[in-house]
Amino acid sequence: MPAGADIIVIGAGIFGLAAALELKKRGYEVQVLDPGPLPHPLAASTDISKVVRLDYGADEEYLSLAEEARHGWLHWNDEFGQDLYHEVGLTMLTRMPMAPGGFEYESYHRLVQRGYQLQRLDQAEIARRFPIWDSSVYVDGYFNPYGGFSESGRVIETLVRLARARDVRISTGSKAARFIEHKGRIAGVLTESGDRFESGYTLVAAGTWTQTLVPELDPVMHSVGQPVFHLKPAHPGLFSPPRFTVFSADVSATGWYGFPLHPTEGIIKIARHGAGKRLHPESGERLVSREDAIRLREFLATSLPALAGAPVVKTTLCLYSDTLDEHFWIARHPSRPGLTVAAGGSGHAFKFAPVLGSIVADAVEAKPNPILKKFAWRTLPPDTVGEEATRYRAAMSPGPDQPYKESKHEQ
Repeated sequence: MPAGADIIVIGAGIFGLAAALELKKRGYEVQVLDPGPLPHPLAASTDISKVVRLDYGADEEYLSLAEEARHGWLHWNDEFGQDLYHEVGLTMLTRMPMAPGGFEYESYHRLVQRGYQLQRLDQAEIARRFPIWDSSVYVDGYFNPYGGFSESGRVIETLVRLARARDVRISTGSKAARFIEHKGRIAGVLTESGDRFESGYTLVAAGTWTQTLVPELDPVMHSVGQPVFHLKPAHPGLFSPPRFTVFSADVSATGWYGFPLHPTEGIIKIARHGAGKRLHPESGERLVSREDAIRLREFLATSLPALAGAPVVKTTLCLYSDTLDEHFWIARHPSRPGLTVAAGGSGHAFKFAPVLGSIVADAVEAKPNPILKKFAWRTLPPDTVGEEATRYRAAMSPGPDQPYKESKHEQ
């Protein structure tokens, strides 16, 4: 039987690794369990890029947290001696003039009120500064230089190395099957292979697999697949900063967002942040549908015509751990002593990576932290409407349809 630990962390995605490092810093012996390999190829944390932004509409709490996280990203770049975070800026575009209540309008005015020097974009300025965009479609917006993207897969690799260097025990090939209970308290984990890991406390940070271990979360948390496309541009120089940056293309009304040319992969990543498709994390291939691919081509033809014919070299479904209200779930279990859950990233958690560890550790230790009220264990009615301001609300593909396969000319 493996030696016991003060705290077992189930899951080596961004919630789990950030928490493990912080808990180790606070003096605990920490054991991390993950099926592996790391980065796990199916984890939401694993990709070439994730958006880092301050822009959160009217939500001041997320804005304040994002400010703290941005400073953390800059610190990580210095600490690790590599650019895990690229501050290339964000271009926020709208197809109608920005108006009160809209995501872009509220983001812009709150950031300006806090002293950020943003650059307002009218139709003429979009055409001048970002000519790759069709300025007959996009007529308003702004450029925010205080943001960009993180190389998310490299971040996970770096945090795994750091955790091991700091004597956090990480066991790959260890898939948690059920909890060990002793006198009414969670006292460890039994894996599918029969290994027994005992602990004084257990943290479930298993992303989209969380509900398989904590099924009482099924009514409020589910797995949702969102389409992601990697494209190979014919003229890469057109899509490099500063002429092309991280972008949202009227995102709350379309769902489309994306990234400039990746510095090492040489591709453009474009994805959709919408209703998605509910999936079970263990069932089926994560295949982008033909309908999603058609919608991508429609978006490119009307917005980025220079990419309209670019070959798609990779597709996937990013499986969100969605809560009904789209706020994170970082809380001690109300009726199972010894258990805390940190999940429910809802497609917008990775940008907070540098500050997630302290938030989760405070939940584990029951320390006061004002932001934990937002992420508390809560009752949500089935008709709860999500509150994350960039989310495209209209339904996408209603169910299974023909999977999309890249044609030979797209390979």
